Amino acid sequence: QTSRAPAISVSAESCIPAGLRLGPVPGIFKLGKYLSDRREPGPKKKVFSYAVPPVFQVRMVRGELVDEAGSSALEWIGLIRAARNSQEQTLEAVADLPGGQIFYRALRDVQPGEELTVWYSNPLAQWFDIPVTATPTHDEKGEERYICWYCWRTFKYPNSLKAHVHFHCALSHGRPFLHHDH
Repeated sequence: QTSRAPAISVSAESCIPAGLRLGPVPGIFKLGKYLSDRREPGPKKKVFSYAVPPVFQVRMVRGELVDEAGSSALEWIGLIRAARNSQEQTLEAVADLPGGQIFYRALRDVQPGEELTVWYSNPLAQWFDIPVTATPTHDEKGEERYICWYCWRTFKYPNSLKAHVHFHCALSHGRPFLHHDH
């Protein structure tokens, strides 16, 4: 695993409405490749939501997210951190067609100051052969843990386990993902 710079935290400066799509995500899509159970402190970037007023409708017709320098999402969308679990997730990665361009969609209204974090939608996870579910076990202290069913490595968060199985587990490579709970 390659080392990387400290994680950059991308947060909302204003409310980002549910359903807003960002993207497409440029480059090779490897969401979660560097996901860790630990939260690494790093620089923060704030983004703003500017909306064109709706025309004849009550919903947003066109919206764009820009950062404090006015840069479009294409310039910073890759800095959004992978969500470790569904509780901290604010965005989901989606594609209109299998193998098509990938966008991030706000799952709910994201409040000012809240960090943007993203994980795969179920259809996109299945397309990339990323596990969709992870069943917790409990350690000797009664805390939830997630165990790799190939190498028995333990993780604190479900998405850390899913990323490990897909990107890093030497024992899972060459085997299809097992689509049942363990």
